[in-house]
Amino acid sequence: MAVYFALLEPGDTIMGMKLSHGGHLTHGHPKITFSGRFYNSVQYTVDPETNLLNYEEIGKLARKVKPKLIIAGYSAYPRIVDWKAFSEIGKSTGAYLLADVAHIAGLIVAGVHPSPVGYADIITTTTHKTLRGPRGAIIMTNNEELASKIDRAVFPGLQGGPHDQQTAAIAVCLGEAAKPEFKKYGEQVVANARELAEYLSNFGFNLVTGGTDTHLILVDLRNKGISGKEAQDALEQAGITVNKNTIPFDSAPPAAPSGIRLGTPAVTTRGMKEGQMKTIAGCIDEVIKNTKDKSVIKRIRSEVKEFLKSFPIK
Repeated sequence: MAVYFALLEPGDTIMGMKLSHGGHLTHGHPKITFSGRFYNSVQYTVDPETNLLNYEEIGKLARKVKPKLIIAGYSAYPRIVDWKAFSEIGKSTGAYLLADVAHIAGLIVAGVHPSPVGYADIITTTTHKTLRGPRGAIIMTNNEELASKIDRAVFPGLQGGPHDQQTAAIAVCLGEAAKPEFKKYGEQVVANARELAEYLSNFGFNLVTGGTDTHLILVDLRNKGISGKEAQDALEQAGITVNKNTIPFDSAPPAAPSGIRLGTPAVTTRGMKEGQMKTIAGCIDEVIKNTKDKSVIKRIRSEVKEFLKSFPIK
């Protein structure tokens, strides 16, 4: 919001990924969000065949609509983002490039995902998710003129004053992220996600894009005959947290979408490695096969509790 407030005027054109394709509400979702109501939002999508970003098509759209701001960075896209390609699109159209790395900031710090530094005009991130800190946010740029505009957009434009206790907690988070152990954590997050994706695939789950390069996995449940809402609720009862999620070109309503999204940062933080991903995938598979059988769900919940005793929260 601060970046928009600093760089845009109401009615300016922005380009972000469509929410159902992996984007975020704040990236111009139409009608119901501030970014979709106050600005002329043009949404790009993933490729219908591969479910991957098609940079050539995104470039064509950008050259057609000439946005003032292009947003790259996603909440449900499990593959590496090509920041250089987005930078070239932005330069060819005169648009600012905003890299929203909220979900992958920890992976970038750990060196397991490319950094947008040097390509994006502005980088934004939350400080929780893969960074493992408190809820908060950071806005970064190496352009002093943009920095001044964003500073004034934050205060007095949008905020009345800082929350110093939150700033201190973010400092602790970033201190941890600067340690060698954090790099190992980031590497393990991705290794666990890839292993979990492989086991889920072996159990017959359809993975959007066929797998993952990051911390998250997006599962298309249509071949299982169950909605994402039903899966989310049954898994929660079994002690397994996922969230219902739309998938690209989803014909189901957002309240009961066709997919679920799951990730590995939390289990990795608890000390789990590749060997434990088979157990997790097996539990998920058994619950999805038996969503109406309360005895199975109760048994899985008990097994999950016992399993977690070996990985206490420290």
